Amino acid sequence: MIQISNLTKVYGTQTVLDIPDLKINKCESFGLVGNNGAGKTTMFRCILDLIRPNTGAVLSRGNDVAKKENWKIYTGSYLDDGFLIDFLTPEEYFQFVADVYGLSDGDLKAFYHDFEDFFNNEILGKKKLIRDLSAGNRQKIGISAALMPKPEILVLDEPFNSLDPTTQIRLKNLLKTLKKETEITMLISSHDLNHITEVCDRIVVLHEGKIVHDLVTNQDTLKILEDYFSVEK
Repeated sequence: MIQISNLTKVYGTQTVLDIPDLKINKCESFGLVGNNGAGKTTMFRCILDLIRPNTGAVLSRGNDVAKKENWKIYTGSYLDDGFLIDFLTPEEYFQFVADVYGLSDGDLKAFYHDFEDFFNNEILGKKKLIRDLSAGNRQKIGISAALMPKPEILVLDEPFNSLDPTTQIRLKNLLKTLKKETEITMLISSHDLNHITEVCDRIVVLHEGKIVHDLVTNQDTLKILEDYFSVEK
């Protein structure tokens, strides 16, 4: 589904990403972990063509994301607040996203129904601009908007950040359900080792831009990760 080849990103004299080869298969739930500055967000931004690598390429279904646009149709993503239009209300923003993807009023109504529990009566009907909502509620808006078009590929950077414990559990269950009931390919980064091992089939550890572990998730994965990060990096 996604193929990374000879990918490097350099800022000044510092190489922040160096991935010779990485393949993420269709329907795989792929987790990315690492300390601050490990290169996780840089990797996701290269995958989404938000920044250009110094060398190498990212292919989505065989198409170079830097040269083609068609991958955007089947890709949903949320990395940070910059993805939001914060001078809109949530309803205006969701309508905008629906229009971009050519969704009908019925599709939007179904979306509101599907995410009712996730919103927890904190998003819709509040007559507030997105910028005036809490960080957790902005996070809910960004994640749910990424899922609105029912993408084949979903990219989420630190999705559990700023969410209260109840919403973290709801998000975790939502991602598990998507993994079980759809053919979605998920790429998720997180500092929360418990959440990432519960949600993802495979976990890659980045350190200083390089892959140092590539693990198929099993009953020992959490312990392996905890042991790895218990040693000062």
